Amino acid sequence: MVTPNQPEKSRATRRDFLKASAASAAAVGGLSIAQGAHAAGDETVKIGMIGCGGRCSGAAAESLKAGPHVKLVAMYDVFEDRLQNRRKILQQASPDQVMVDDDHCFTDFDGYQKVIDSVDVVLIACASKFHPMYAEAAIKAGKHVFVEKPHAIDPVGVRQMRAACDLAKQKGLSLVSGLQSRFHAGWRETVKRIHDGAIGDIVAMQSMFLRGPYVLVPRDPKLTETQYQFRNWYHFRWLSGDDVPQSLVHNVDRMSWIMKEEMPTWAFGLGGRSSSFGEVYGDMYDHDTVVYEYESGARLYALCRTQHGCYGNSGDIVMGTKGTCQLSRCRITGETNWAFAGPHNNPYDAEQKALIDSVVSGQPINSGYHMVGSTMIGVLGQIACYTGVKVDWADAYKADLQYGPPPEKSNFDIEPPSVPDETGNYPLPLPGVTKLI
Repeated sequence: MVTPNQPEKSRATRRDFLKASAASAAAVGGLSIAQGAHAAGDETVKIGMIGCGGRCSGAAAESLKAGPHVKLVAMYDVFEDRLQNRRKILQQASPDQVMVDDDHCFTDFDGYQKVIDSVDVVLIACASKFHPMYAEAAIKAGKHVFVEKPHAIDPVGVRQMRAACDLAKQKGLSLVSGLQSRFHAGWRETVKRIHDGAIGDIVAMQSMFLRGPYVLVPRDPKLTETQYQFRNWYHFRWLSGDDVPQSLVHNVDRMSWIMKEEMPTWAFGLGGRSSSFGEVYGDMYDHDTVVYEYESGARLYALCRTQHGCYGNSGDIVMGTKGTCQLSRCRITGETNWAFAGPHNNPYDAEQKALIDSVVSGQPINSGYHMVGSTMIGVLGQIACYTGVKVDWADAYKADLQYGPPPEKSNFDIEPPSVPDETGNYPLPLPGVTKLI
């Protein structure tokens, strides 16, 4: 449903985005073969890590499972102890494939480029603010890329990532998203049945990512304020973008998939902090609820929470005119009753194998058709929660909003974008007061 207040210019901007996304999806099968050693018959694939936290380490381990021809040869993290710890763990698990010598362990803020220069495939999973910049640099250098979600934290970053996706397509390079749901065998079959009409027209969707706080890092008194925020980056919105683009993005990506990549027209949201106080929680909300509306009138009710001792759920329910789908259970009820019988797979392993196989075969794959749109839906929702006002998708997408300094100017030497008050708590956005776009 188009709302009365939505200007024609906004609708046109949104249509342009959808057309571009559809073109990107259609072009995946027709990409040119990437040039390099693999086309010449050498199947060895050198991978490198940008970020040495749990997620990038997981991606590296999953990539190594793709076969003995995959070798980890370079690592980058701004914290030496984190890098060395992860190198040791990965070497113990895969001693014949982890070949990172001391000269290929990088910790200066230019270290990401040194990893890019050393490898065929770059795995990017670090403070999310840097994801667009690092992905763009790798693609410009002719490297294949895996980039963790969210693919940006603000509209400026989303547009940069969109350009990187387009460039990867032009250069015949693989670009795979950390939104791994699309590699889940059960969900693939379930979504196919929804697209074939098993539940009729979509009326409403409910998505939840409700859990306890994620990786809280206590302050080390040896660190400066800016260094501490880098260490505890998930809990500072100028580095992470907060929990709607961080966590709920998985759910909205699945709903975008079900909606055939249609973008919502607008959103409003409710959010704040009610129980998670103290410096370790940074300047993020601990609960958000976003309502998105589509041109058809269908609505997505999306909720996330990071609070101790509360109800947890990460499922999705899709309601149609002929039935209901419980996506997490791969089950449809109504006029059609069906449940996925397997076999199930590990989508994290599957996406890394798909990436490595694409590099070896010279048949690139590109996740740009969904990763940018889903990220922007998350960014839109967080803006709506921070401001408390109705936000049009097109207005948010074209906004000049960027949290904190540009990524290329973000390092340990900058003044911290946020500082705690006398209680040890950081200031938060105030719905109805905070203006962002």
